[in-house]
Amino acid sequence: MKPIQLISPVDGSIYVERAPLDLVSAETAVARARAAQPAWAARPLSERIALVKAGVAKLTEQKDAIVPELAAQMGRPVKYGAGEFGGVNARADYMASIAEESLTPKVIEDSDKFRRYLTREALGVIFVIAPWNYPFLTAINTIIPGLIAGNTIVLKHASQTLVAGERLAEAFHAAGIPADVFQNVVLDHAVTEKLIGDRRFDFVNFTGSVNGGRAIERAAAGTFTPLGLELGGKDPGYVRADANVDAAVDTLMDGAMFNSGQCCCGIERIYVHESLYDSFVEKAVTWVNGLKLGNPNDQTTTLGPMANVRFAKVVRDQIADAIAKGAKPLIDAGNFPADDGGAYLAPQILVDVDHSMSVMTEESFGPVVGIMKVSSDEEALRLMNDSPYGLTASIWTEDYDTAADLGNQVETGTVFMNRADYLDPALCWTGCKDTGRGGSLSYLGYHSVTRPKSYHLKKV
Repeated sequence: MKPIQLISPVDGSIYVERAPLDLVSAETAVARARAAQPAWAARPLSERIALVKAGVAKLTEQKDAIVPELAAQMGRPVKYGAGEFGGVNARADYMASIAEESLTPKVIEDSDKFRRYLTREALGVIFVIAPWNYPFLTAINTIIPGLIAGNTIVLKHASQTLVAGERLAEAFHAAGIPADVFQNVVLDHAVTEKLIGDRRFDFVNFTGSVNGGRAIERAAAGTFTPLGLELGGKDPGYVRADANVDAAVDTLMDGAMFNSGQCCCGIERIYVHESLYDSFVEKAVTWVNGLKLGNPNDQTTTLGPMANVRFAKVVRDQIADAIAKGAKPLIDAGNFPADDGGAYLAPQILVDVDHSMSVMTEESFGPVVGIMKVSSDEEALRLMNDSPYGLTASIWTEDYDTAADLGNQVETGTVFMNRADYLDPALCWTGCKDTGRGGSLSYLGYHSVTRPKSYHLKKV
């Protein structure tokens, strides 16, 4: 079988390559996971929690080695590489802290005549198909509750971050989680789809593109295998007339540009009330011009290359399309000499944009954002909802009730007020429309990796 190559965006070299499993070897790996699952689920909950937390601790111990690996694999500057571990630990700690409450049976009646209660039972073998943009953060959203709930995990990481999957397996195994309980595998698309179609898994969690999600759904058609799909996004920010402009600029532009714009809930379009528009745009341009595009191994770099040349091409094409239709670019690419026409891409702010332009309607997943002037909440709501996606929306106002009222009308999974590009593990991470289905984290994250089981016991 053809090896899977990881091409580093830093210099275009082959960073690593791995041979994918053939179908028989892949089926054997999944069979081992299934055989190991009952014994893992039979362990006390406290023991599973302790082992999972130990695995996260082992992963964190590798931080100094992992940070430059992330830079090489997907281009994130080493300046920010360690930040992912804060999120990993916060999510793992929170999910561990609510495990007992989320998984303890709910007793309806316990009398001398009846014992009636509800339990949450592990699904069995969970298949996690993880993305490259936050290769540890996104994967653990399902891995942590999945293992704690008593499932076994088969992880297939993105080809752009093959080493991340290996690091996760190494850490969990070093902590004492059995090798068959947590497996990292390298698979091509054909074998992946065959395993899903043959009903080898009890739950499939996929984070990636809309087209990738459609391929997963097609593969699972007729199997009744439950799916968790976090797909595309085009998350909006809305700056109302009562917003703090400085705070809005700082947060929204960071949300648009951090990780070279390659964030699931990154800000991709901004609507600003006409009374603040000029001030917002001026400050936004100053903010972006303060970035430094360059080699991610340089500690002064704040904007690394995009993870792949083809991803950068999508963004360049969207920018060119917008300009051809009348949009005005505000960032001089000459201020970013590292832009090489390939993976290294200068950031861009576009004004005079509208929804006839793909940059305002289709996922960019890169360092570009369009800014539109609006005259009312109604106009902003119409534009925010004019999208096939719905992951998060960021509303800037000084009033809780206003934010909640507007949030009730936005078609999205999470409503932020004066925040953006953030994930709270106590709240469910979910989306609507083409962004996908299902949810992770919070107590509902345990519902995704378990099924309800009812007991109605009667004495005669």
